[in-house]
Amino acid sequence: MAFLDNSGDIILDAVLTDTGRMRLAKGDGSFKIAKFALGDDEINYELYNKNHASGSAYYDIEIVQTPVLEAFTNNTSMLKSKLVTISRTNLLYLPQIVNNATVGLQSNSTNNILTVLVDQTTVEDTTIAATGDYINGYRIGDTKNPIVMDQGIVSNAIGDGSSVVLDADLVETQFMIEMDNRFGNIWDAKGSSQATPSFVDDDNVATYYLSTSTNKTYFGKSGTSMSGEVISGPRGRRLQFLVAPSVDLNSSTYLFTQLGSTATLGAAVYQIDTTIRITGVTTGYRVDLPVRFVKKQ
Repeated sequence: MAFLDNSGDIILDAVLTDTGRMRLAKGDGSFKIAKFALGDDEINYELYNKNHASGSAYYDIEIVQTPVLEAFTNNTSMLKSKLVTISRTNLLYLPQIVNNATVGLQSNSTNNILTVLVDQTTVEDTTIAATGDYINGYRIGDTKNPIVMDQGIVSNAIGDGSSVVLDADLVETQFMIEMDNRFGNIWDAKGSSQATPSFVDDDNVATYYLSTSTNKTYFGKSGTSMSGEVISGPRGRRLQFLVAPSVDLNSSTYLFTQLGSTATLGAAVYQIDTTIRITGVTTGYRVDLPVRFVKKQ
């Protein structure tokens, strides 16, 4: 939904998402709005100009005059920047989520994309496997390193991360992972357990909620005990997981030919590029990871 102010009249322009309309259309009385989220996707806060020639009243003039988007129903294109409420007023820094390639899966050095090799033929082709670090989609448990996401404050201004722990109310205890369900699924760091999505929407986007209390195998050491650290300040949680290819990608070239492209990575391959979104449920901080599924032709 969007909030529009037209010609001095306050107008609330609200539409249901595609999934919401589908549930409402059932007509069985089960449809109920229990939660909602607010976002500021349109706003670029870098437009704040404290050196504006007209004075302090104009510091944020470019921001407050930014046009607001009309409401639209595609949930994959909206609310990418969710607003959160933090009651404390003494915070100088907020935690971030960082892809840790020091101890985790490294992106391909030439394109900065995480690679998943989808079947046995692709994995066993040494010319393809030699192009960089990858997830072994044939035997997921044989993958050298999982994807590692570290949470914490990327500054040592309020303390060194090796000795200072992140405040408890800023520590993520639950992460949300979203990905295209046609392409793959989420596994724990050892490749021993597949996660179950909480739901799959009408755009085939699967949403996984991983909690420190119920999904312990997806979390590494936290706080000052985290090794190979890339966060310089106080540290929170470490999320670790793998991405396995779907049966469709493993056994067929159909989705590759419909949605992907071809390339040469030592050998001729099909490839599909997609994005996996990781969001901290406590702070709302989000990271989009580019992922490429590769299959030998």
